[in-house]
Amino acid sequence: MTVELTLNETSLTDDTATSWSAVTCLSLLTFLLVGLEFLPVSLLTPIARDLSISEGQAGLAITVSGVFAVITSLFGNAFLAKIDRKSVVLLYTAVLVASSLAVALAPNFLVFLFGRSLVGVSIGGFWSLSTAILARLTSDRDLPKAIALLQGGTAFALVLAAPLGSFLGGLIGWRGTFFITVPIGIAALVWQLIVLPRMPATSTVSVAKIFGLLRNRTLAIGMAATGLAFIGQNALSIYLRPFLEGVTGLELNVLSMVLLGLGVGGLAGTSVIGFVARRHLLRVLVGLPAALAFLALLLIALGPFAAVTAFLLVMWGFFSTPIPVAWNTWMVAIVPGELEAAGGLQVALIQLAIAGGAFAGGMLFDTAGWWSTFLLAACFLAGSAVLAALAGRRS
Repeated sequence: MTVELTLNETSLTDDTATSWSAVTCLSLLTFLLVGLEFLPVSLLTPIARDLSISEGQAGLAITVSGVFAVITSLFGNAFLAKIDRKSVVLLYTAVLVASSLAVALAPNFLVFLFGRSLVGVSIGGFWSLSTAILARLTSDRDLPKAIALLQGGTAFALVLAAPLGSFLGGLIGWRGTFFITVPIGIAALVWQLIVLPRMPATSTVSVAKIFGLLRNRTLAIGMAATGLAFIGQNALSIYLRPFLEGVTGLELNVLSMVLLGLGVGGLAGTSVIGFVARRHLLRVLVGLPAALAFLALLLIALGPFAAVTAFLLVMWGFFSTPIPVAWNTWMVAIVPGELEAAGGLQVALIQLAIAGGAFAGGMLFDTAGWWSTFLLAACFLAGSAVLAALAGRRS
C-alpha cells in the first residue's frame, strides 16, 4: 500500500473550489456540540440541587452523551446511509436544538438524561461524517486547513464552555444557560440551509463495513495510535484541577487563569496545524504525542512550581488540541474512499478512549497518587508516538 502523506493524492483535485462559508458554518456546529457536551461540568451543583439528585448522578450527563455518541457513530450513519448528507447534517443540528430545549425545560432527572442522550446522538453522528463532508466541500490542498478550522470550533468551546457556563449559571441559572443555546442552534440550522450544497450519498455504510476497515493493518495501527493518544491525554487532563489545587497550590482565580491559558494554547496549536500537517504530517503524528509525554513527565517533576507549571500547561494545550486534526488528515490519505465508515470507527474509538482514560486515571489517582496518573498518561502517549511512527513507515 502506497500513500502520499502530503495529501497530493486524495479523493479530490486542486481545481475543486473550497466553500469556506460552508466550512465556517460547520465550525459553529462543532462549537455548539463540544460546548454542550461539557457544559454540565461547570453546572453540576445547581443541576443536582434543582433536580433533587446527587452531584455524582448529575455527572451522568457526560457519561450518557458519550454512550449515545458511540452508538450513533457506529449505527446512525448506517441507518441514514442513503440520505443526502446536507439533510443528515440538518437533522443532527435539529436534534441538538431539541436536546438543549429538553434539558432546559426538564421537569425531572429522566427527561434531563433524555435531553443529554440527544446531544450524544448529534456528537456521534456529525463527527463521524465530518471529515467525509469536508473532503467534499474543499480542494485537497485546502483540506488540512479546513479540518483545522472545524477543530477551531472545538478549541473555542473547550476554552469558553466552563468559565462561560459558570458565569451564565450564576446570572440566569443553569436552565437559562442551556436555553441560550437554542436560538444559536436555530441560527446555525438556517445558515446551513443557505450555504451547504446538496451532497447526495455516495457510499453505503454498514457496521460490518466499519469494522471491516480494521483489516487494513495500516489503518488499524493508526486507529490504535489515536486511541492511545486520547487515553493518555484525558488520563491527565481530566484531573488537572485537583493537581493544580493540591500540588501546585493555586487559588481558584489563578487556577481559572491557568486553565484559560491551556485553552489559549490549544487555539494557537489549532491555528498552525493546518499549515504544518500538509508538508510534515508524519512528523506531526509522532511529534505531538511524544511532546505531550515529555510534558507529562515535566509536570511530575516541576508540579509544585506555579509559573513553570502554567507555562507547561499552555504547551500542553498547544500540542494536545491539534491531535484530532492530524489524525483526520492522515485518515483522508489512507482511506479516501471510505471516510464515512472510517469516521464512525474513529469517533467510537475516541469516545471509548476518553472514558477509558478518565476511568484508569481516576483509579490510579485515588490509589497511588496524582503522579501515577501523570506517569500513566506519559506511557500511553509514548506508545501512541511509537505506533504513529510504525503507521507512517507502513504507509
